[in-house]
Amino acid sequence: MAHNWTCPKCGNTGYETDRFAATGGGLSKLFDVQNKRFNTISCTNCGYTEIYKTTTSGVENILDLFMS
Repeated sequence: MAHNWTCPKCGNTGYETDRFAATGGGLSKLFDVQNKRFNTISCTNCGYTEIYKTTTSGVENILDLFMS
């Protein structure tokens, strides 16, 4: 994802990547369907984090509905 990433806050080149999911609005919030997915890049020195939205498939959203 970010092979040559440099922190814009402190200039450090060390980073960690992670992912998280969140609910959107409307019915997805009512049924707690986490249909928004994000990738993150965090600086290992100062903790500055950039968040990038990713896409989800309909199958993932349906599975999330039944597994919640």
